[in-house]
Amino acid sequence: MTRSLGGTELKRLHREWRRKEHAKLALMLDGVQNPFNIGAILRTAAAYSVDHLWLVGSPEPNDSKVQKTALGTQRFLTWTMCETSAEALSAAKAAGYKVVGVELAEDAKPLHELDLTGNVCLAIGHEDRGLSKDALADCDELGYIPQLGRIGSLNVGTATAIACYEARRAGWTA
Repeated sequence: MTRSLGGTELKRLHREWRRKEHAKLALMLDGVQNPFNIGAILRTAAAYSVDHLWLVGSPEPNDSKVQKTALGTQRFLTWTMCETSAEALSAAKAAGYKVVGVELAEDAKPLHELDLTGNVCLAIGHEDRGLSKDALADCDELGYIPQLGRIGSLNVGTATAIACYEARRAGWTA
């Protein structure tokens, strides 16, 4: 009979996976507005050991509305509030990250076809408008999440979770 893992077993399982990853993963949020989306992204970032977040035009991680979905995970994260996407992406590149925009755009390739090994910063855009034109222009590569159903896009928190998983999966299987 199969059973769910207990607390100690979960810690062992996660510790085993942490040992497999050596590359850094970062996020740049370009105008993500909804505090509940920010909170969900913070939880995902903490779960996938995101090294740094750059936030442009977004609520701060300590905002009370953000905390409703983040549930205290901001204590595991490092972030910088930036005035512009150019400032944020410049900082990410200066820190040694390749910037991959996650966007439904003309030159984007399926995310799983991109080289996501090494230090990667995923650039995530506004809930409705996506990445700003400036951010799109500053990305090293653009990737999208292939979808099979009749819905044209995903919630930004869901898309960020999938993109973070794909970046980590690429590192684990490299």
